[in-house]
Amino acid sequence: MTDDARRATVITVSTRAAAGVYDDEAGPRLVEALTAAGFAVGPVVVVPDGRAVVAEALRDAIEQQPAVVVTTGGTGLHPRDETPEATSDVIDYRVEGIAEAMRVAACKITPMGMLSRATAGVADRTLIVNLPGSPKGAVENLSVVLPVLAHAIDQLRGGDHSR
Repeated sequence: MTDDARRATVITVSTRAAAGVYDDEAGPRLVEALTAAGFAVGPVVVVPDGRAVVAEALRDAIEQQPAVVVTTGGTGLHPRDETPEATSDVIDYRVEGIAEAMRVAACKITPMGMLSRATAGVADRTLIVNLPGSPKGAVENLSVVLPVLAHAIDQLRGGDHSR
């Protein structure tokens, strides 16, 4: 991957973390994992739950043209968990296999994995992946995506299929 294709953005979606009620733990753990995988990652963006504010944060991130944006939080069943809807508002198309693979892997660890409504998709040439809000779940789900990330980014940047 080129240097440009190695940029990532992390967005934490948590009303309590955004208000300073507690420290964001998932975002920094994702930065560590992405950095270890060779990505340059800026500071974590922390926003409260809510469809409009999450969509705005995603649009702001996409303007910087990172290869990938990962969100953590807002993917469950709580009435304020609207990260998948906000993502749908921003993406051009879904990459359903990513979300399906994350749920399959999560269900091998905990039955709660089936409650995830996380989605993944592409906005312009940026891959967006929703991850769970728990630090452990976020990193576990990211580890499912990492093996295909370089190929996905290469394809989004116009690369040819390997033969």
